[in-house]
Amino acid sequence: MNDYVAVKIFPVQDKQSWQNERDMFSTPGMKHENLLRFIAAEKRGSNLETEFWLITEFHERGSLTDYLKGSVLSWTDLCHIAETMACGLAYLHEDVPRCKGEGPKPAIAHRDFKSKNVMLKADLSAVLGDLGLAVRFEPGKPPGDTHGQVGTWRYMAPEVLEGAINFQRDAFLRIDMYAVGLVLWELVSRCKAADGPVDEYMLPFEEEIGQHPSLEDLQDLVVHKKMRPAFKDCWLKHSGLAQLCETIEECWDHDAEARLSAGCVEERISQIRRLASVTTSDCLLSTVTSLTNVDLPPKESSI
Repeated sequence: MNDYVAVKIFPVQDKQSWQNERDMFSTPGMKHENLLRFIAAEKRGSNLETEFWLITEFHERGSLTDYLKGSVLSWTDLCHIAETMACGLAYLHEDVPRCKGEGPKPAIAHRDFKSKNVMLKADLSAVLGDLGLAVRFEPGKPPGDTHGQVGTWRYMAPEVLEGAINFQRDAFLRIDMYAVGLVLWELVSRCKAADGPVDEYMLPFEEEIGQHPSLEDLQDLVVHKKMRPAFKDCWLKHSGLAQLCETIEECWDHDAEARLSAGCVEERISQIRRLASVTTSDCLLSTVTSLTNVDLPPKESSI
């Protein structure tokens, strides 16, 4: 209808992923401003030429990874992207009773959360896409195909790398939250608000184990050495970034049960943004110190 759309083309061997993504997008209540807008799914061609198409809204800015490679972020941009990203994931994770005229929306775990799967709208609002590995949790129904070690190695939580996860809903939501911590770190690493140089964009752990780590490299680093991407000193001197770094640490906690929920991350960022906007760059030091003593939303809202 004269609108540009995005077409994701699956070869015949990836039919399962296409089917799963189509089913997830077709779940009642899946319309949300921070979830990719699904338009249609169709089978094209036949026999060896068969392809499966998924048609969605098109976002010119592309993925968050692409954007961060070419742009540094202001403090305002960072907060906006982070907050809208958390908002989309919180909605995906949520059990929504009955939606306008539609049946209840079940909780959905993404299972491949990473900056490559977050698109950006023109106003830099985040939009979550790529639900090919997502899994739905409907009361009284088994969650479908949930074999443990799926997703992108670099973003895998320690319990997934270890192959030691339980198959309850909350375990899957907490795995997503570990990856959120890494993506928030990517955002902070490209923010110019800190008083220091902004490095070239790097993936989480790229500095430690390069661009093509093996599963063993990640198991050694994340599970055994319990390492996480590093925070630079200059980030911790900016009151807003320092509080964001605290939130990041609570997302990628080794203990899955201690991780924050997506809703709590959204609340935290909104609060950090409001507090930091009160202090300007040349404000008195006393305001900054009083700021760091403000209590963030409590841990009770972790999952």
